[in-house]
Amino acid sequence: MSGFAYRVDREHVERIDIHHALTCDRGELVWVHLTTGDDRARKWLTERAALSDYVVDALTAAETRPRCDQFEDGALVNLRGRSDEELGAGDPLASVRIWATKGHVFSVTRRRLSALAEVERCVEGGKIHDPGDLIAEFATAITADLDPEVADLGDRLDACEEGLNQGKIFELRQTVNRVRSEAIGYRRFLNPQRAAIEKLAGLPGHWIEPDDRLHLTAAADRAARMAEELEAIRERSALVHDALTDMRAEQLDQRGLELSVAALVFLPLTFITGLYGMNVEGLWFADRPWAFNAIVGLCAVIAVAITGWFLRKKWVSR
Repeated sequence: MSGFAYRVDREHVERIDIHHALTCDRGELVWVHLTTGDDRARKWLTERAALSDYVVDALTAAETRPRCDQFEDGALVNLRGRSDEELGAGDPLASVRIWATKGHVFSVTRRRLSALAEVERCVEGGKIHDPGDLIAEFATAITADLDPEVADLGDRLDACEEGLNQGKIFELRQTVNRVRSEAIGYRRFLNPQRAAIEKLAGLPGHWIEPDDRLHLTAAADRAARMAEELEAIRERSALVHDALTDMRAEQLDQRGLELSVAALVFLPLTFITGLYGMNVEGLWFADRPWAFNAIVGLCAVIAVAITGWFLRKKWVSR
């Protein structure tokens, strides 16, 4: 089991050993963060931190979704954020599980959370003074870290829309499918995350200060905006995919038409050459020395005439 702990008061910020975090009798906030959810973490949370089984189960669960629940005199919060580690396409965001009461915050992550470093910097910089500040900073840092990723999805889709006329259908379809898949994965968690942050901002409790509620509301608004943008990206991706499918169908139809026109041009020529290729008596002018040149000229005239007729009807492009 690995992790760290901080003890914070109005004048000091001190990083301490997690095994001595609960013996501190000084400070307005003790934050303990564990970076695993295995049996050792469960044992520490149960025996050393003396948390209830319900809270320990929530902090160490293998699968979570964003939520906020009030329990006794504290709040249980699950949030999702970007991770530096490689995650699956169906679960693209890492989770952080938080249990907060007056004076103590316990957080657990199974994957490395990108926003955690920013939260640590704020704690070490003396910007965090109570549990409400810490959770608000978690929500703000996570949404701020996700915002560029959502904007990048929109930029990639914009590039696909601009490249529709360049004819690179296969490459564009691959990009659009990736953008759509990522947007769906992010949106799956951002909608419940917005609801969880909004619920947290409205929870009763003197350990959540009014300024913390304002920061949580701002983070919820930002999450809502990103969820709306992801929904727009998903819908635009579907439209671009349909446009690419139509372009592909038009290409196939055009190529099929060109092949059909070529077959129609050569059909009478094949008939004439096949007829005079028979090894039988009675073919017209078969014994004349000029017959070969005459047949070649006739085939050329027929080919030009048929091609000119197709061009006039605009069945083929010039």
